Amino acid sequence: MAWAEARAGAGDETDRARGRLAGFRRELHRCFTARADALCELCDAALCKQDRVHMLAELSLEPGHQRGHGALYDALNCGKVQVSRLRWALAGVPLPAWDDGRIRLAVDVSNWLRPDAATSPGRSFCHCYGRGNNSAQMIPGWPYSLVAALEPGRTSWTRLLDAVRLGPDDDMAAVTAAQVRGVIERIIAAGHWHDGDPDIMVIFDAGYEPARLAWLLADLPVQVLGRLGTNRVLRQAPPPRRPGQMGPPMRHGCELKLSDDAACPGPDVHTTTQTSRDGAADARAWHRMHPKLKARGAWAGHQGKLPVIEGTLIKLTVEHLPHDRAPKPVWLWTSCPDADPDEANRCWQGFLRRFDIEHTFRFLKQVLGWTKPKLRDPAAADRWTWLILACHTQLWLARGLAADLRLPWQRPALPGRLTPARVRRGFRAIHGTLPVLTAAPKPGKPGPGRPPGSKNRHPATRHDVGKATIKKTTKETTPSPGG
Repeated sequence: MAWAEARAGAGDETDRARGRLAGFRRELHRCFTARADALCELCDAALCKQDRVHMLAELSLEPGHQRGHGALYDALNCGKVQVSRLRWALAGVPLPAWDDGRIRLAVDVSNWLRPDAATSPGRSFCHCYGRGNNSAQMIPGWPYSLVAALEPGRTSWTRLLDAVRLGPDDDMAAVTAAQVRGVIERIIAAGHWHDGDPDIMVIFDAGYEPARLAWLLADLPVQVLGRLGTNRVLRQAPPPRRPGQMGPPMRHGCELKLSDDAACPGPDVHTTTQTSRDGAADARAWHRMHPKLKARGAWAGHQGKLPVIEGTLIKLTVEHLPHDRAPKPVWLWTSCPDADPDEANRCWQGFLRRFDIEHTFRFLKQVLGWTKPKLRDPAAADRWTWLILACHTQLWLARGLAADLRLPWQRPALPGRLTPARVRRGFRAIHGTLPVLTAAPKPGKPGPGRPPGSKNRHPATRHDVGKATIKKTTKETTPSPGG
């Protein structure tokens, strides 16, 4: 990216960091093709606000926001964001560096709940956990799939790279595979990955089908790592064919039920690692494990024989957990069919780093106010989502520039260890040193609106929740005898 390398060799590290931040802000302003100044000021107001964002209208009261609250809502409803260009701008920002040189990405879904928005289209039933056991609920909302680059060590930082809103009729695996494919291609084009580098590890939590994702991404330098539920059943590789054995060759070996630990055969790899928090971490791995696919669902239209997607099954058990919780085994599956002990350790350690994206979701919702606006149009929700991603990226670029403006009861943070909330607290001072990108607002006055006492003759359309495509019944699809 030209803007990312514009000032790479000038000044000290602080000047280079400020140059990268200013370059990203200029590119962000170019991504706004309509209501550019209003969208840019809205982004700056969310960054410079000294408190949490509770509603959109209050952002118009910030000192850097020169327009009224009407222009703020107009920018979200009628503005335009060149999403493809913004995706390339996010890919051009440097990625977190790991000691082994491998890039680790995490993919997860976060829900924007809209239970009372009957006039908002595109809502789906979102799975939400309750406070007690077995208290999960399905609440209408907009689910968003986000991709983030993970950092090594204990941190609450991630590098957000992409966001896609999932529709009611979308195939989650197909949409996620297309999203990850686009992110990988942009990472390679930006020069973050070269031929000969280790494969990019893409980590998924439970709820995804890692074998199918590995099949859809097989042509990319990607290693898929996903968590499996304890109700899954995998197959081992078939035994060697005996001399003189008749019939076609076997494609599947013995079953391995994850819920039946006693029936599991001896592992191919067994390692024990001492951790600072959870005690001894015991990892057992079985090579060339694969699910037995069925010609239904996503594989119903597959041409030819169903594939055998082999990988390594990893069972992770720790000695103890914080807060005296009883540890339960975690089952992982990676697309590397013959993972050695070092690779098995890298897999489960990378999966534990995946939970950093949960801190990012909490910061986006509780501090930046991602899901606070009551927007009707899902396109406006998408624009606000991309603004939030741009805000988080600016905070990531300003990590080395922000001062630690801690509260009296907070401990001092080590250099380079500021949390996103602390960087945002000092972003107002950084914003004053950056070039001004917006022009002064033009004078105007609001329109008359609907006369007082008159009725709304154009009520908004009400939309059902769930699948938007209604399948035809058998009676409608069966041709009549005469026709």
